[in-house]
Amino acid sequence: MIIKATKQDINGLLIIDKPLGFSSNQALSKIKWLYNPKKAGHTGTLDPLATGLLPVCLGEATKFSSYLFDANKTYEAKIKLGFTSSTGDAEGALTDLNIDTFPDKTLVINELKSFEGEIEQIPPMHSALKHDGKPLYQYAREGIEIPRKKRLVTIFSIKLIDFKKDELILEIECSKGTYIRTLAEDIGKKLNVGGYLIALRRTVVGSLSINSSISIDVIEESTDEDRLKFINPIDGFLKNFDSIVVSNDESNAIKDGKIVYKKEAKDNIYRLYSQENIFIGLAKGDTNGNLKVKRLMAI
Repeated sequence: MIIKATKQDINGLLIIDKPLGFSSNQALSKIKWLYNPKKAGHTGTLDPLATGLLPVCLGEATKFSSYLFDANKTYEAKIKLGFTSSTGDAEGALTDLNIDTFPDKTLVINELKSFEGEIEQIPPMHSALKHDGKPLYQYAREGIEIPRKKRLVTIFSIKLIDFKKDELILEIECSKGTYIRTLAEDIGKKLNVGGYLIALRRTVVGSLSINSSISIDVIEESTDEDRLKFINPIDGFLKNFDSIVVSNDESNAIKDGKIVYKKEAKDNIYRLYSQENIFIGLAKGDTNGNLKVKRLMAI
């Protein structure tokens, strides 16, 4: 008989630097194996060919994961010009467009500006977006094309970091749901030379930076005691919300689902803390100073 290890009551956030070649789910499986938490989930898929920031929520942190799913992201993208790809990236079949003359740096910078702001994108067939419960990439592998609706995304900024005649390195700050592969293809079309994504690295998710990340290899090589030191507090990735301290009576009322009045509350979401400075959860305020619970810690 196989005896399963007892699941650990671990709560917090791991800021992982996902390696090349790992899918997000493979990285998550590795974390589950290393920590054996009662609950765990990542907060935004990265393709196997992409590297970088992959926040992983453990235990109670999973209740708040949507705030990372919905957060703005920043990427470093490398785009190859003069070719197109059947998948929009290096995994696809490439077509050499036999371009002799490439745009100069000034033209590239000017054309990139046209992508800033709210733009329309058609999700690529080689994506995890689902149709009738099945990811689009599975249809693509079967040679089936599924009609996709355009979606609005926002490019807050797009900066040229490095430039060669047939290769661009860009820093892109964008809203959730932005497909960088599609953006790479659209940039190639805009420059009239074609293009596809050859490398992608996510560097920022909300208030989290790749500078605070840890590699899976480092976690694996650490002792069980040291591994716990890599876990960040749950409220650490919710710092974009203001905080409010509630009394014990107010805390109990909020936990019972009741509305409490706090004169400092406005029409915003707030981090709630007990008088002992313990994070309780999130609540939504209104213009009358009323607070109503959105997410609560169970511990």
